[in-house]
Amino acid sequence: MPASGLPFDDIRALFPLMPEGSKQAEAAVRARQAQLTKPEGSLGRLDDLAAFLASWQDKARPTIDQPLVAVFAGNHGVTAKGVSAYPASVTRAMLENFSAGGAAINQICATYGIGLKVFELALDIPTGDITEGAAMDEAACAATIAFGMEAIAGDVDLLCLGEMGIGNTTVAAAIYTALYGGSAADWVGRGTGASDPVFERKIAAVETAIALHRDHLNDPLEVLRRLGGREIAAIAGAILAARMQRVPVILDGFVVCAAAAVLQALDPTALDHCIAGHVSAEQAHRAVLKRLGKEPLLDLGMRLGEGTGAALALGIFKAALACTRDMATFAEAGVAGKIEA
Repeated sequence: MPASGLPFDDIRALFPLMPEGSKQAEAAVRARQAQLTKPEGSLGRLDDLAAFLASWQDKARPTIDQPLVAVFAGNHGVTAKGVSAYPASVTRAMLENFSAGGAAINQICATYGIGLKVFELALDIPTGDITEGAAMDEAACAATIAFGMEAIAGDVDLLCLGEMGIGNTTVAAAIYTALYGGSAADWVGRGTGASDPVFERKIAAVETAIALHRDHLNDPLEVLRRLGGREIAAIAGAILAARMQRVPVILDGFVVCAAAAVLQALDPTALDHCIAGHVSAEQAHRAVLKRLGKEPLLDLGMRLGEGTGAALALGIFKAALACTRDMATFAEAGVAGKIEA
C-alpha cells in the first residue's frame, strides 16, 4: 500500500508490531475448565470467553478488575443536509446527561461495576460535510487516532467502546459503502428513528459522498479521513492501542464497528482481540458483523449506541470468568469424573 504522508505512515507502522494472543495462557485456562464440575463444553461460549480473556491478557488467571466503557463523541458537518431526526445540539446535551448519570449507559455501568469515561472531540467544530469535501485532513485524522490511543492509558483489563454523535450513522454507512461496495441503500439505516424523508436524504448524502471521493477510496485510512468522524477515528485508535497493550475489546454497534472495519481493511488480523458485544437493530449491522467475522454475544434489538450493548456483554464476560475461576473441580468437590471407555 503506497504511503500517503507522514501522519498516516506513523499509524501504518504500528500494524506489524501488534502482539498475538498467548497460546500458553489459553491452554492453562482450558486445562482448568476440563477439570471443573460440568460436562466438557457444556458452558459453550462462556468457556470460550474465559479462554479469550486469558489469551489476550496473557494471563493464566485472567481478570476483570478494571473494566472500562470509553465513549467518544463528535459532531458531523453532514447533519446540515438533514440526515438525522435530531439536531446536532443533542450530542452535547447527551454528554451532559452522561455527566449527570442520567443515561442508559450510566445505569448499565453501575449495574455491572464498570468504569465510564466520556471523551468530547471538538463538538463546537463539526467535521467537514462529506458531501462537499473531506471530513478531516490527514494530520487531523491521525492526531485523532492518536488521541484515541492515549485515552485508554492506565490499568484497564477489558475495554468496551461506545460513541455519541448526531449524524454518525450516516458517516458509518458511507464508510461501509466505500469498504464493502454495493449501493448506499445497502448500508444506510434509520439511525435514531429517521422518517422516510430523512432516510432518503441519508441515502442521497452517502451516494453523493461516495461519488465525490471515489478516486481516493482504495486506502482505508483515506476512507476514514474523508468519510468518517472524529469519534470513529478515536475509536480506531483505542482498538489499536488496546491490541498493543493486550487489552481485550468488546465492540458495540453499527458506528463502533465502522472504526473496526477500517482497521480490518488495513490488516485482516487487526480485530483478533475484539468480540462483538451485540448485533444492533440498525438494518446493516448484521451484514457488517458477517464481514468482520464476528458472532455477536447478544441480539436484543438495541440501537442506542453509547456502548450499551458492549457493556451488557461485559456482564456475560464476568459470568464466564467467574465460572472458570470459582467453580470447583471434580477433585475439590469429591465428584466422580467422566468414565473413560
